[in-house]
Amino acid sequence: MSDRVTDLLSTRMDAIVSRLSDYVACQSVSADPAFEPGMESARQFLETRLAEIGLDNVQRLDGGGHPAVYADWLHAPGKPTLIVYGHYDVQPPDPLDEWQTEPFTLTEKDGRLYGRGASDNKGSSTIALESLAGYLEVEGGFPFNLRCLFEGEEEVGAATLPVIFERYRDLLRGDLVLSADGGRNGFWPAINVGCRGVTALEVTLKTSAVRDLHSGRYGGVTRNALHDMTALLASLHDDEGRVSVGGFLPDAALPTEEARRHVAELGLDEDELFASFGGTPHGWPGYSAIERLMLLPTLEINGMWGGYIGPGGKTVIPNAAHAKVTLRLVPGLSPADARKAVVDHLQAHAPEGTTVSVSAESGGAPAYNLGEDSPLVIAADRVLREVTGETPVRVRSGGTSPITATIREKLGIDTLMFGFSLPADGVHAPNESYAIQSIREGIVCWPKMLTELGRIWDAKTN
Repeated sequence: MSDRVTDLLSTRMDAIVSRLSDYVACQSVSADPAFEPGMESARQFLETRLAEIGLDNVQRLDGGGHPAVYADWLHAPGKPTLIVYGHYDVQPPDPLDEWQTEPFTLTEKDGRLYGRGASDNKGSSTIALESLAGYLEVEGGFPFNLRCLFEGEEEVGAATLPVIFERYRDLLRGDLVLSADGGRNGFWPAINVGCRGVTALEVTLKTSAVRDLHSGRYGGVTRNALHDMTALLASLHDDEGRVSVGGFLPDAALPTEEARRHVAELGLDEDELFASFGGTPHGWPGYSAIERLMLLPTLEINGMWGGYIGPGGKTVIPNAAHAKVTLRLVPGLSPADARKAVVDHLQAHAPEGTTVSVSAESGGAPAYNLGEDSPLVIAADRVLREVTGETPVRVRSGGTSPITATIREKLGIDTLMFGFSLPADGVHAPNESYAIQSIREGIVCWPKMLTELGRIWDAKTN
């Protein structure tokens, strides 16, 4: 049945690109209040399109920030419910002088469609929407119940999405989530089965001095906050790159042999990896670079400041120093436990005569992982094997997608990111683009994914 949907959609590529152009023209930058008219136009675009394709109950879900747009199709009594997720907000287009095309005018060039949001997330969301439209037109319905959720705060941390989940819990009841977000990470065919979590700290170290001191009058006789901060931060790692914080990598968080096998299947050339950004290998011994990237936690110093950093010189001994630190997390290592381990280490290793205080974000996002037995993974594996004739590799992102963990926490269900963006798309950067071929591939894979999920659910109930 899905082949008939794809056959139909493939004849409508011009219309699909035209609708994507209209969507990109909505200047939906969630971070800047000046773009609120564009946010509103994006919501109206989605409301119109969801109604056009035959979904019901189109409405806005308000959590106190940018509203989400919702629609459903609930005509399969007794069947499970799939939630399709996407986001309509985009990153700011700055710096504008680096764009070679108008950022909010979709422009085709050499097989690519240029524009802010063309890839993240309007291109992949368009694949999802058009696949749903074609499925309804060809088949007259879905093999399960369907809910759609397109939210407007992904690019600013989805701050009010948990409120929406709480407020509209009954409306958002479902069994699985298929996300139009995410991408292929340079590997194909690949299934995104997880991502690292994240949390952040800000560290302040103060000496007993009541103010910055004159380095000629007091130099060499008292503590310097920046000296002490550098020593304290250096104690977080050993010389080989291991994190030296006790309890930071408990046994429960060590990479499994299955996960290491999946990483090995990627066949990444480490020399090419380091050559691509001019880096030098460093990190946890005993693991490959790609294992360190996908399977191990990190503790990174993002910035440090204190004393005088303006033009010219100022001969002071600073009495306070500050640093920002982020932690990437793996399954088995919660944000709260990771923060506590680092704070305990900093307090225990503070030099004599100094005080250390740490402010930490209250939440953070835990790591996310999908098991091989998930219907989402099983369906994606079957679809990609059929489409490509190859065995899909399992990819775990070194970055963080908080939405997956938020959905699991608030709704109790799993999410598969099934977006079609590529590294070459340049998401968040000037000249963001989306390959027309990605759309062609997406309108093959998404209808097949819908069909396969229906088959798996039917097999479980029969």
